[in-house]
Amino acid sequence: MSAQTVAARKPPVEYIPRITAQYIGLGYGEYRWLHSETPPPWTPLTKPISECRLGLIATGGVYAVGQTAFHFRDDTTYRAIPTDIDPAQLRATHFAYDLTDARSDINCVFPIEGLRALRDSGEIGELGPNAYTLMGGIYSTRRVRTELIPELAKRCVADELDAVLLVPV
Repeated sequence: MSAQTVAARKPPVEYIPRITAQYIGLGYGEYRWLHSETPPPWTPLTKPISECRLGLIATGGVYAVGQTAFHFRDDTTYRAIPTDIDPAQLRATHFAYDLTDARSDINCVFPIEGLRALRDSGEIGELGPNAYTLMGGIYSTRRVRTELIPELAKRCVADELDAVLLVPV
């Protein structure tokens, strides 16, 4: 990598202070990051990933042309996006990260073309019919646990997924 390329890179986004300031600006108190006393459940795969149906859930605020964009105040909705969609039909909106790169190449927050390439090369068996997107940085962990996660879990079961790739932003 050339010195010019390194010099042209943007510095990393200081997302924790930015999210804290954003939530205070929206009228919330300081954001309390979720801390779990127990490890997340883990289910090992029962077959090779090359035989699995893989799902995608991404938190970058991606939506398709014709779908409603996400809004910024505790939006716990999600969008189902067909995995055969033309990436030119995808958009992103989010309050907590710089959208410049996502709007230039949606794959940096929603890696659909990379997943298709893995499917086409046989590295993964197939993709589920839909990917699911949401806007991360949701203030209410209660609403995420009681509303959003159960709905996404139902969709993953209905899509008969063997595994899900989670792409946080």
